[in-house]
Amino acid sequence: MADLPISAMLGALLVLLILSGIFSGSETAMMAANRYRLRYAAQNGHRGAKLALTLLGQTDKLLGLILLGNTLFNAAAATLTGYIALALFGESKYALEIGTLCITFALLVVAEISPKVICAAHADSLAPILSYMLNPLLRLAYPLIWFVNLFVTALLKVLHLSPGSLHEEAKLSPEELRSLVLESAHLMPKKHHAILSSLFELNEITVEDVMTPRGNIEILDLEQQWEEVLTQLATSHHSRLPVCRESLDQLIGILPVRRLLTNLGDPDFDEAALLLQLQPPYYIPAGTPAFSQLAFFQETRQRIGFVVDEYGEILGLLTLEDIIEEFVGDFTTSLPGLGHELGWSAAGDAIVEGSRALRSLNRILGLDFPTDGPKTLNGLILEHFQDIPESGTSIKLAGIAVEILQTQDRSVVTVRIFRPPAA
Repeated sequence: MADLPISAMLGALLVLLILSGIFSGSETAMMAANRYRLRYAAQNGHRGAKLALTLLGQTDKLLGLILLGNTLFNAAAATLTGYIALALFGESKYALEIGTLCITFALLVVAEISPKVICAAHADSLAPILSYMLNPLLRLAYPLIWFVNLFVTALLKVLHLSPGSLHEEAKLSPEELRSLVLESAHLMPKKHHAILSSLFELNEITVEDVMTPRGNIEILDLEQQWEEVLTQLATSHHSRLPVCRESLDQLIGILPVRRLLTNLGDPDFDEAALLLQLQPPYYIPAGTPAFSQLAFFQETRQRIGFVVDEYGEILGLLTLEDIIEEFVGDFTTSLPGLGHELGWSAAGDAIVEGSRALRSLNRILGLDFPTDGPKTLNGLILEHFQDIPESGTSIKLAGIAVEILQTQDRSVVTVRIFRPPAA
């Protein structure tokens, strides 16, 4: 080796450093590559991605190969540097010290830091390419790697560690998956991102959060005059109506209104004929998770149910559309007479009904009303005052300025909300 020209030894040293850098960068690229992206590419027929996933499925052997090559070329480079130092400086006592400093600097720059930074920045594109090199090398060096791993496994057992977890694919918890979706907002349409984000919250809300409160339910009271019953059926904007006597405490059933439209002008159509069309009411315990109820609706072929408390008292009405709108967003058109489209005015305020659900206000107006107590704006205001406030009263709820516009009986009818600076 000492008989070789200095230029030849320097060229060989450069080659060794480059080869060491390839193995060093391969470790970073393979470990930093996004496995979900690789799996997607593999499913679309990308051979390099398939090889990369195969290699990542045997992580201990892959790391053994990479570190074997990296260590081998580093050692060869260090040895060759010693020969170069002796050739340049002779038997000087400083030759080895100078050589050690030079090879350390060269290894850091050429074989370690530079390739690792490059491969970390382009891991997803480089991992499939590098797998074409690593896969055949792993087959060639398998006996040696197997022999080395025997000692590695024995050492891990002494330390009471199991290498088996290396082959297990990392599983994301629901919270981690939700964070992944939130951080990927720039990779998908805004509407899709909003739907996915809402889906993760669906199991944290209950039917009480999305139901229509009892006071807002339109009922068909059979105690009123029959002519009034027919008029209500002809003018109702709902496809189903709860039928009762006097109040929901005497609920009889659910009436599919559309089935009766052709019978309304029939003189023989009476209360008995109407009762024959009723469907039995479906009750939902308060506190049921909205996502679970969505599955129950699917299993029982139901589309509407009444939320009841532990005493059996009806708290509100829940429909399949209520749950779907929670993560899809409002998709039904506003019914005549049921208020304007909710949004901020040019002056920075919004007039809303007191019966509006707090979750709906938070979602549409970008507010932050607390939802762990009362479910409606009216309920939140009454809880704050512990009484019925007078019209014109202004307060701040969760840092949001609210003005009471109209009250009636025991509830707040309309409210003006002023847009907070950060909303």
